[in-house]
Formats: sequence, structure tokens, C-alpha cells
Amino acid sequence: MLHVLLVFSPLAGAAIAGLFGRLIGDRASQLVTCGLMALSALCAIIGLRQLGEEPYTVPLFTWMLVDGFAVDWALRVDTLSTVMMFVVSCISFLIHVYSIGYMAHDDSIPRFFAYLSFFTFAMLMLVTSDNLLQLYFGWEGVGVASYLLIGFWYTRPSACAAAIKAFIVNRVGDFGLALGVAATFFIFDSISYDEIFRAAPRFADTQLAIFGASFDTLTLICVLLFVGAIGKSAQLPLHTWLPDAMEGPTPVSALIHAATMVTAGVFLVARFSPLFEYAPEAQALVTAIGASTAFFAATVGLVQNDIKRVIAYSTCSQLGYMFAAAGVGAYAAGIFHLYTHAFFKALLFLGAGSVIHAMSDEQDMRRMGGIWRKLPLTYAAMWIGTLALVGFPGTSGFFSKDAIIEATFAAHAPFAGYAFGLLVLAAVLTAFYSGRLMFLTFHGDPRADAHTMEHVHESPPVMIVPLVLLALGALLAGWVGRDMLDPEGRFWAGAIVTLPDNRVLEEMHHVPTVVKLAPLFALVLGLGLSWLFYVRSPQLPNQLAGRLRPLYRFLLEKWYFDELYDALFVRPALALGRILWRGFDLGVIDRFGPDGVAVATLAAARRAVRLQTGYVYHYAFAMLIGIVALLSWYLFVVRG
Repeated sequence: MLHVLLVFSPLAGAAIAGLFGRLIGDRASQLVTCGLMALSALCAIIGLRQLGEEPYTVPLFTWMLVDGFAVDWALRVDTLSTVMMFVVSCISFLIHVYSIGYMAHDDSIPRFFAYLSFFTFAMLMLVTSDNLLQLYFGWEGVGVASYLLIGFWYTRPSACAAAIKAFIVNRVGDFGLALGVAATFFIFDSISYDEIFRAAPRFADTQLAIFGASFDTLTLICVLLFVGAIGKSAQLPLHTWLPDAMEGPTPVSALIHAATMVTAGVFLVARFSPLFEYAPEAQALVTAIGASTAFFAATVGLVQNDIKRVIAYSTCSQLGYMFAAAGVGAYAAGIFHLYTHAFFKALLFLGAGSVIHAMSDEQDMRRMGGIWRKLPLTYAAMWIGTLALVGFPGTSGFFSKDAIIEATFAAHAPFAGYAFGLLVLAAVLTAFYSGRLMFLTFHGDPRADAHTMEHVHESPPVMIVPLVLLALGALLAGWVGRDMLDPEGRFWAGAIVTLPDNRVLEEMHHVPTVVKLAPLFALVLGLGLSWLFYVRSPQLPNQLAGRLRPLYRFLLEKWYFDELYDALFVRPALALGRILWRGFDLGVIDRFGPDGVAVATLAAARRAVRLQTGYVYHYAFAMLIGIVALLSWYLFVVRG
């Protein structure tokens, strides 16, 4: 009953607010959704007592029964799903509460809270799935919810375009996931996790022939599943939707980036660790993509001016860290970073929302500055989130981020050294753009107009209290969750599976001291340079950008991925559409189809109308002609 309440309470809130929001009003919709979300969070906290226990399922009902193929709807409760339920429910509850203040002046409050609760329910269904079809249901559910929330302000063309972009890009990844689900069923004759994981060793080193080509069976399945993860978690090359998702309200950004959707891909890889362990080529791909994304996103974050886009690229980069960890076999380190990242990333986004709220909806950091005294609580909270993000000793990010860097150094897997080098570089860049965000936003002389500065004020308590609680999480979550890195895997109790020769969690504790200190050197270097550039000598950024103009434009345009995709896919698709429209729709269908028939009918009707003169002798003459024609036919044709 506990987990049923945990998962379905957000759905109940979404249904009540969505169906009856106009009837019960804004305040009641907020109370209902936040109250049921609080119930879900409370159940998730109580559920933490079961950490480390043997996994079990909570059967609900038979979902599908087709010719002997039965799919039950059940909730899988193990350590991995328990950690994810805690993260999703608690972070979502705080975001719900924060949204009461942030969305206070919006005209569609019931609809917003209904979407927010549905988003949470879909993610909870994903992480508690007991089979691949149930996972796919939750997977597509968060995709639909993200589309609705990114495009929530549907009167803005940019919001609609961002929502469509997110939906379409994710369709590419989801197609790979669908193929992975189909391939898994084809090979294992089951979609149940337990049956798949038990049978996985039997299919190691087997081959699957497709269209005359031979593929390693488990590698093919894992690669297809990972394609789905690439899209949902915004990894190269399907990352382009994530920065544009900032068109949605700030609480949406916090929920997408901290607790739902983008973390689904990391969860998927960890859940299928029993298969990935037998597919080293797939693991190598995960490592390479994750490390490359971490570095790429960090470089782009250096020059972004929208405060939310900087944090968005930070998410993209940190997800790369998680995938790199999973790729070298340190799945636990990846999930540990997912868990700690949820607190400080939600804190940073909601802190940015507090700044935007205070600055009359201004998001460009170049028009901020000099506001830290007016927003002391937001300022302190964002510094805590920033220090956790850069891995400052004692914060939650210090434990999880450093563990990933050490794991990539200790691992003997392909691309492990490549990942270690890029992750250290990304750590320097992360510290730099994080310091840049803080210094540009809060320090220096005010760059906003006098009218805006007069109205800068701290956010109301309903927005500040979630920030304080998330700040505590950003400080303490790492201390609480250190057992996740237990080399013997006792914490996970079989929820994450590693082979006996995978000793990366043990070997990471024995790396050289210089490797352990590398993240500390990185954050000191990055923060120091950002202080030099934006506090000590604020003229340096413009000077450097002028001297390195091509590089600056390259980073500002996000490595030209959008332009490349526009040239390769968007423009050819539009050109093909125009050809088909003009040549087929207008030239064939409209000419000879319904429009052509309609024109011919109208012309025939107009000619027939001319016969209706209204004179009786005309009609009598026509009847006489008809009788003569009928008699002639009878005499000459019938009688011969």
C-alpha cells in the first residue's frame, strides 16, 4: 500500500487539478496537488527503511493478455528504485511548493500543477517498472509531459518551437529504445526484468544475424537501449533540445534537470547493468559519449549569457559524468552522482528563478549585477549549489563527482583514460562558468536599468523555504549516501549487478594522491580564473573574445550543431515537403481529387440550371422529344 500511494498520489493530483481545476479554483488546485505530492514524498522517505533489503514486486493488475502473452502491471521495489523514488518525489514536492510563489500571477495555475504532477507520476512509473513495456510507458509519459510543460506558455512561438524540438529529437532516441525492447523480447522471449537478467549469461558471446550481418547479441541490445538514453538524457548528438527547453517556466526546468526525464537514461543503463556487464563494446560507447558530452557542454557553458542556459548546459555536462561512470562499470558512482546532483541542480535552477522573479523576468546575466545585498538568502543558497556543483570539499558534489573521476582513472576499460582526461578538463570549465554565473549575476556594478533595480527584492517564504531545504540537501546528501560506493555492493542488494572481475569501486580508493587532488586543483583553477575575469579585471573577457573571435563564435553557436542539423535534416525535409505540396497536393489531388470533382460538379450544375426556364411549353416540348426518342428506340432497336 505504501508504494501504491507513493506512485499514484501525483496521478490523483494531476487528475483533480486537470479535470476540475476551473471548478475548484487556483488555490484548491495548488493545495490538492501539493498535498498529494507531500504524501508521495512522505511515503518515499518511509520507504528508505527498506534500503538494502531483497527486491520484491507489488502486483497491481494484468495489463495485457494476448494469445498467452501476459504483461502484469507491477511496482518493482529494490534499492535502485527506492533511491530514485526518494529523489523524484522529494525534489518534485519542493518544486511544487516553490511553484506556488513563482507562478502566482499566471492565468493557468490548475493546468500547470496538473502537468507538473503528471510529469512526476510518469517518472515514478518509469523507475518502478518491472518490465520493459511498463518502462516504455513511463518513458513516453515523461516525454509527453515535457512537451506540455516546455510549451506551457503556448502563446509564445519560441516556447512552441522548443516543445516541438524536444518532442521530435526524443522520438529519434525513443525509436532506438523501441528497437531495443523488440530485440530483447526476440532474444529472451520475455520482457520481464527478472527473466531477462537471469538469462543474460547464456547469451554472452552469442551472435545475432540481421540482414546478412552478424552482431554480438547483448552488445546490439545494449546499444539500442543506450540510444534511447542518449535522447532522453540529452547526450551527444541528441542534446540540442535541452537548452531550448528553458522556454518553459523555471520550475519545469528544475524538475526536468534534477529529478525527472534527463535522469531516466542514467537509470536505464544502471537498471540493465546485468546486460551491459556482458557487452564491453556497448560500455565503451557509453563511456566515450558520456565523457565527450561532459566536455562539450562545459565548453558551451563558458560563453552563454542566459542564466538558465548556463545551468542547462551544466546539467548536460554532469549527465556526461554519470554516463562515463556507468561506462567504466562504476554504475553505483553514476547513480550516486544522480542522487546528489538532484539537490544542487534543483537548488541552482530555483535560485535562478528567484533571481529572474526579482529582476522582472530578466534572464540575461549581462543585465544583472550588484544584487547580492538585496537577495541575501538566494545569494547564499546559490553559492551552496555552486560549490556542490564544482565539488568543493564537504559538499555533496565533492563525494560523487570526485568518485567518478577516480573511477575513470582506476578502470581498465576502453576509453577510460580518455574519459579521465576530459572529465578533469570539464571540471576546470565547470568551476569557471559556475563562478562566472555567480559573479556576473550578483557582483560588480548594477547593469540593469534604474526601474528594475528599484524593484529587486527577496522572494517570498514559499519560494525561499524550498531553497533552504535544497541547500541542506546539497550540503548533506553526499555524507548520507556514501554507502552507495560500497565496493562489495551490499548497499544495492543486487539491484545493480557487476561481474566478479569488475573491481573499479575498490580500485578507485587506491588511485595516486595526485588523481584524488585533481578535482580540487580543477575547482581552484576554474574559480580563480572566473574571479580574475569577472571581478578583478572585468575587461579581460571582451578582450579575449575579440582576440579569439572564431573560437568565441564557435562556442557561442554551440559548436554549430543546430546549424548542421538544419542543413542536413530540416531544410531537405522542408524542400521535399514543398515539392510534394506543389506537385502532388496542388497538381494532382487538388486538380483531380476532391477540389476537381467539386469544380466539375459546380460547372455541370450551372449548365443544368439553364434548362430550368419556367415556361410550360418548353417542358412540354422536352417531353415530346423524349417520347419520340423512346418510341424510336423501341421500334428500331427492340423490334429490329
